[in-house]
Amino acid sequence: METKDILLELRTKHDLSQDALAEKVFVTRQAVSRWETGETVPNTETLKLLSKLYDVSINTILGSPMKLVCQCCGMPLEDSSISREKDGFLNEHYCKWCYADGEYMYSNMDDLIDVCVKNMANEQYSEADVRAHLQDMLPKLDYWKRYEELSDGGQFEAFKHQLIDEINALHIEGMPKLEKLNALVGSFVNLEYRLPNGAMVKFLDDQATYLGNQLECQFGGDRCFGVLANMDFILVSTYEANGVNPELVLYKKR
Repeated sequence: METKDILLELRTKHDLSQDALAEKVFVTRQAVSRWETGETVPNTETLKLLSKLYDVSINTILGSPMKLVCQCCGMPLEDSSISREKDGFLNEHYCKWCYADGEYMYSNMDDLIDVCVKNMANEQYSEADVRAHLQDMLPKLDYWKRYEELSDGGQFEAFKHQLIDEINALHIEGMPKLEKLNALVGSFVNLEYRLPNGAMVKFLDDQATYLGNQLECQFGGDRCFGVLANMDFILVSTYEANGVNPELVLYKKR
């Protein structure tokens, strides 16, 4: 589809008149009309506003002229997996797992490779194959080429270690020592728990990125511990394979 058709489709999908859209992105109705006839294209700043309003990438609005790839892990990017800045604008250079709310999730390439290998290895590609591919590909990506420039000097890594210390200090029975926290998107880990009063509740935002890990119970059995945290809270739960039958162990404000 051409940009003019995409803009018309998005406006119609969101049930906005040309006047209403113009007000939201600070242009005239005539400007919106010219976009939809193909006479003009929104400027860069307006494209950013449209991207945030419609929750799609600028690349999508422009008809997907580029193949977007996360510049940290190399994963192909779709609108549903693109990261966000603190102000809600999409950052089309990274996925949600590698960058969230203005923070880079990985400062160590080997840690990222370990996480990716677990998720990418399959019957066709062994863990060794995936690891070799990532070791060759990641250094060519922008984040790792510009790491010294883009990194925060270890501040976020220090925050992760502080969280790990806080979680281990809880001394939860049956839970082994936590060694690492990985980036996890809310929609993948937002389990529904039953409260003592019988109500069912979810604690996470599907669109947010959290730090967490899964740990095997020291007592054996088929239940695992799930740990999730951010600057505001620590959540520990247990569940069976694939998050079945979750039980909340602890929810603690920081």
